[in-house]
Amino acid sequence: MLAQGRREAMKRQLAIVGTGKMGRLIEQLAPEYGFEVRTKCDSKINANGCRLMREALAAVEVAVEFTNAGAAPENLKRLAEAGVPVVTGTTGWFSRLDEVREAVEKFQTGLVWSPNFSVGLNLFRQVVAEAARRFAAQEEYGAWGWEIHHAAKKDAPSGTLLALAEEMQRSGYKRVVSLSSSRAGAVPGTHEIGFDSAADTITIRHTARNREGFARGALRAARWLAGKKGFFEFREILGELP
Repeated sequence: MLAQGRREAMKRQLAIVGTGKMGRLIEQLAPEYGFEVRTKCDSKINANGCRLMREALAAVEVAVEFTNAGAAPENLKRLAEAGVPVVTGTTGWFSRLDEVREAVEKFQTGLVWSPNFSVGLNLFRQVVAEAARRFAAQEEYGAWGWEIHHAAKKDAPSGTLLALAEEMQRSGYKRVVSLSSSRAGAVPGTHEIGFDSAADTITIRHTARNREGFARGALRAARWLAGKKGFFEFREILGELP
């Protein structure tokens, strides 16, 4: 019993901001990654950010935030002010990255962000980048990107699809990439990149079977981030994850 008590005492203290499907899955999987959920908050009990103050988060070592685009920037700035490193999987707010980065730097804390925390999807981004680099010089090939998510997802195109298109541009594919989105049912997420010419069609696709891959990626990032300072995108730290 004493040994078990010591093991429990060694668990890192985690805050979960957002108690939707992803938040509940994070809570379920957290013990596998050495975390104990210290506190949870959502829009009903976090009116005006009152639960994200330093006093309420005194024992928390890292937070995971999955809320919505309207709430995320203020949540992240409040967590920075409270000195709590945070992993955020919320999408649709990336036009405000600079102001969140400013808060993280001002309060000297840490943040990992990404449009998608699936390890497989981030490796898929590398495959897309290489394909774009190779097709860039082949003028006869046009390109498209398509994605489908569950009916409740609000942003379209998704942050992931936009990131894939940006990856293609950075890799030298400067022609227009036609993007389209579908929203239906309970689909966790599928992303497809295609190249087409008069002679042939090449498609590259990533399909998530469930949300578990996103949650596990976020928890691995949280384990890596605890005790660190800085502003990171998930794909930048992928090779360092325990």
